[in-house]
Amino acid sequence: MDSRKRRKLRAAGWRVGSAKDFLGLTPDEAALIDLKLSLASLVRSVRQRAKLSQQALAERLGSSQSRVAKLEAGDESVSLDLIVKAAFAAGAKKSELAQVISRGGRPSVR
Repeated sequence: MDSRKRRKLRAAGWRVGSAKDFLGLTPDEAALIDLKLSLASLVRSVRQRAKLSQQALAERLGSSQSRVAKLEAGDESVSLDLIVKAAFAAGAKKSELAQVISRGGRPSVR
């Protein structure tokens, strides 16, 4: 959020903070959520790059299309283990996963 909008909201009496602040997350909890969301984004990017449907990826994983959709949406019920398996099943390289983990941000998938 840009600083101008933040000032406007505060002037109107609103409290402005992050999801971490609102939910009272520890730094470790926030880092885990950021990591899962970043890896889920990688899965979607790699799947689309490989021209795979969610159904095709689900078949490779022995799972369901709805589970892949939840994975890509960052659903909290999806384990890190499944996210990493899905990334590899979609064709991600170890270096791509390492990049996401080390940057802690969005993957740069071409």
